[in-house]
Amino acid sequence: MTDHEKATRRILLHRTLWRWHFYAGLFCVPFVLILAITGAIYLFKPQVNAWLDQPYAHVALSGPAASPEAQALAAVGSIPAGRLKAYQLPDAPDQAVQVLVSAKGEDTRVWVHPQTLQVLKAVPEKGRFMQVVHDIHGELLMGKTGSILVELAGSWALIMVLTGLYLWWPRGAQGLAGVVYPRLGRGGRLFWRDIHAVTGVWISSLALFLLLTALPWTQVWGQAFKEVRRMAVPAAVPADWPTAGNRAQPDDLHAEHRGMKGMANHDHLMPGQYAALNLIVPQAQTLNLAYPALVSPPGKRAKTWTAKSDSQDRPLREEYRFTARGERIGHDGFADKPLLDRVVSVGVAAHEGQLFGLPNQLLGVIAALGMSTLSVSGVVMWWKRRPESRLGAPETLDTRPLSIGLGLLALAFAVFLPVMGISLAIVILLDRLVFPFIPGLRTWLGLAKA
Repeated sequence: MTDHEKATRRILLHRTLWRWHFYAGLFCVPFVLILAITGAIYLFKPQVNAWLDQPYAHVALSGPAASPEAQALAAVGSIPAGRLKAYQLPDAPDQAVQVLVSAKGEDTRVWVHPQTLQVLKAVPEKGRFMQVVHDIHGELLMGKTGSILVELAGSWALIMVLTGLYLWWPRGAQGLAGVVYPRLGRGGRLFWRDIHAVTGVWISSLALFLLLTALPWTQVWGQAFKEVRRMAVPAAVPADWPTAGNRAQPDDLHAEHRGMKGMANHDHLMPGQYAALNLIVPQAQTLNLAYPALVSPPGKRAKTWTAKSDSQDRPLREEYRFTARGERIGHDGFADKPLLDRVVSVGVAAHEGQLFGLPNQLLGVIAALGMSTLSVSGVVMWWKRRPESRLGAPETLDTRPLSIGLGLLALAFAVFLPVMGISLAIVILLDRLVFPFIPGLRTWLGLAKA
């Protein structure tokens, strides 16, 4: 191959990747903005929940607290057809006790005065502010359809970041201006180009990490990953992270092996059986379980009572098992999980900003601001350069196929990200077999003649 042919190939490759970067960005921008805003809010879930629950953090007491059994019965009795899902260990003696109650497939959080047993507040779990933020972030409040849209956007965002890095890669640049820092004084399109490119390179590693660690939660990729996990670790307990769209609670260790409704499938307890709480709760309070810690009754598969941590810092999670007589009969911690689960748990905790405290949350905010800046600057660049009566996509220069290597790379991404792969196949077919034969549309899209 001559030098001229090599140069032509490089130009065609650059133009092709630029075009896919453009289309990926155009599709992803609204989703990226939604995910960035909701993700930045969700990073501070512990602080937000503590602020919202502040009125119940310290209640007036005039005597000793009632028993855990009585507190749980008061909560369950306030919800028609209610069943005990979990009793949350209070942080202090004067804190209102939070009890999760299941009824007709829905979970309600009930705040009970620890002494008088008065129900102070009851809120459906899916109606809590941070749960709404979580559901917007994971499924756009659209269930499985929304979760697939989010997965599609996240998959294309991966392509957008990777192609953006290729387009940014310095070729004949003189100095670091416009490469690692923006030329803020130049104004116009150059200013926005530098803001877009430099922001992209600085936050690309964070963006890729967040996009990759989100995959286990997705509808299609996540379910396939769980099947691979079952084959790789056949003796492992079910995964403790739910996939989007199944409406299971995001921090419910038992969501997978107690049904799609989280722990709602507990056997119905008779009033006398709640006395087990009086034996288990005092023991659980001595175990130093990371907040929030829950005591849960037996389920249809798990035949024992459990005291466990539902901390978002998942490496801190532990679970103890008890008989109804209060005898401790088992314990599982982070070290007992399969290696694959530990890796995913660390990634999930870091994704949610809970792995190493405030610095983790701030890194998440930086990533969210960076992705928002990329989205806004990309739209501004497109708006400034778009010609009249055209979409403004980079025009194709040739219809010849590119290298086999690029085709294999695209195939690998399509297999790894199946939702993106299906959409890519549809777009390529339309781009090659339909759009070029419609003159007006061909011109608007900037396609070469068929």
